[in-house]
Amino acid sequence: MTSILGISAFYHDSAACLLKDGKIVAAAQEERFTRKKHDPGYPHHAIEFVLNYGKIKLNDIDQIVFFEKPFLKFERLLETYVAFAPRGFISFAKAMPLWIKEKLFQKNFLFNKLKEHDKNYKSDQNIFFSDHHLSHAASAFFPSPFKEALILTADGVGEWATTTVAVGKDNDLEIKKEIHFPHSLGLLYSAFTYYTGFKVNSGEYKLMGLAPYGNPIYENNIKKLVDIKEDGTFRLDQKYFNYATGLTMTNNKFNDLFGQTPRNPKNEKITQFHMDIAASIQKVTEEIMIKLVKAVRKEYDIKNLCLAGGVALNCVANGKILKEKIFDNIWIQPAAGDAGGSLGAALALWHKEQGNKREVNLKDDMKGSYLGTEFSQEEIEKELKLIGAKFEKVNYKDLINKTSELLSNEKAVGWFQGRMEFGPRALGNRSILGDPRSDKMQKNLNLKVKNRESFRPFAPSVLREDVSDWFDIDVDSPYMLLVANINPDKKIEMTKEQKKLFGIDKLNIKRSEVPAVTHVDYSARIQTVTKDTNQRYHDLISKFKDKTGCPIIVNTSFNVRGEPIVNTPTDAFNCLMGTELDYLVIGNCILDKKKQNQKLKIDYKDKFELD
Repeated sequence: MTSILGISAFYHDSAACLLKDGKIVAAAQEERFTRKKHDPGYPHHAIEFVLNYGKIKLNDIDQIVFFEKPFLKFERLLETYVAFAPRGFISFAKAMPLWIKEKLFQKNFLFNKLKEHDKNYKSDQNIFFSDHHLSHAASAFFPSPFKEALILTADGVGEWATTTVAVGKDNDLEIKKEIHFPHSLGLLYSAFTYYTGFKVNSGEYKLMGLAPYGNPIYENNIKKLVDIKEDGTFRLDQKYFNYATGLTMTNNKFNDLFGQTPRNPKNEKITQFHMDIAASIQKVTEEIMIKLVKAVRKEYDIKNLCLAGGVALNCVANGKILKEKIFDNIWIQPAAGDAGGSLGAALALWHKEQGNKREVNLKDDMKGSYLGTEFSQEEIEKELKLIGAKFEKVNYKDLINKTSELLSNEKAVGWFQGRMEFGPRALGNRSILGDPRSDKMQKNLNLKVKNRESFRPFAPSVLREDVSDWFDIDVDSPYMLLVANINPDKKIEMTKEQKKLFGIDKLNIKRSEVPAVTHVDYSARIQTVTKDTNQRYHDLISKFKDKTGCPIIVNTSFNVRGEPIVNTPTDAFNCLMGTELDYLVIGNCILDKKKQNQKLKIDYKDKFELD
């Protein structure tokens, strides 16, 4: 049996993955263990987890592969600074010491870190490096349900590439086209993330969620920044940006074009201006993505599309591509960002470099993305008792029945089951659940539980067999990466007066039978749930449907703003006691917040750095 350890690290979302004979055994992000969101450091805990889960020592691993090539990245850095000189000296002075000390000689650095896991590990001859965009493309194609596919990868930047098109067939994968730094769709979107006052590499999804509140009135201004060709290729006018060599994303010329300086989140509220900016950049992003996929579909005549890279997490754009029916089938890697690079690097080594046969799983090979930690009932009870939690242990039937009853009574429930998800989305194992029919649920969960912005939408988890009855979509969407509109018969049309409302005022308008998961533009970020992928979650939603007639529940990640998704029973209990969650359902245990020792309450709101 051949084992491969994949690693991504040192930028953001560090992670580790373990393959055995090409099959995914385990994968996890470092942030879940360190409790530091988007942790960029060496993924010590994640590596320890995948090794332990796979019951293998590091010294017995056949190959170790890193998700990008440091020398090529260093080349890009140096060439960029030379090209922009003398601009960017401060940034250069800040970056160089770290590169000289650690990043440039990364093989040696990795070797020394890896020795911490196993004292018998004494040679670096089994350490390899993959290309950044190849890792992304491999993470999307090799686990996909397609024998042949086009793979579009779009992100900030890898070594040089920012956007690539690859062709995957059987066990081979070849990158065909590239757009190079500094021209980057990911960095363009991040520039506007920064400009609207959200954190880069973290707040992009907030920008996407804000867009429906605005109107794209700045579209033409944005097109002064980016020259978009008919085939979707583009160039960014660097006069307006500062990311190539500076310490900020944009500059004064950018500010002058739009008429305001970047929003300071500490003392400036979100206004209609920021909503219109969000709507405008979202529209331009969608235009670029649709033009790109139309062009490559025409050129290569391949019917299947895979998406990866940070831009692939823009589920609104993904939904628009689906609706255009450019491809027969679309599959998106659930860990599309850099964390998924650990998986892709390992798969690329196994299939492409070593030529191992690929068996196509018609569902996909991601196991629902449930690839992380899990706890036995015994372990859960032991940990809960140790921290002083009071719980009721019930059988499976009662667990499903009682939880569905709580949800139907508009209780906010923390749901901790099975293996933790790999990727940024909670998919029904580390989730906070609610009743989608409630017109108070979205606001309450945002402000009282999640401690986050009120405009943020929530996703519906819907039974796969019922999805087309409620939404304008009839394909699998297990990873919450496609947006679709709610069906007309489930809508509640707005009055003339309501249509005149602007911005956040739109939030309080009930616009469907499931208002808690219906965004202001009548859209929703869909997660379809099937028995074969998550039996327990499917049973819960089915029981909720039996009680209410509604095959949908609200699903948001089990955390508060700025906190990584919970990993352990203790993390889950702390979140219960530090928020206004009503109940925690963990394994076969039900915890009522009111019955807990009030001395165990914690100040949770300020515990994590806000993103």
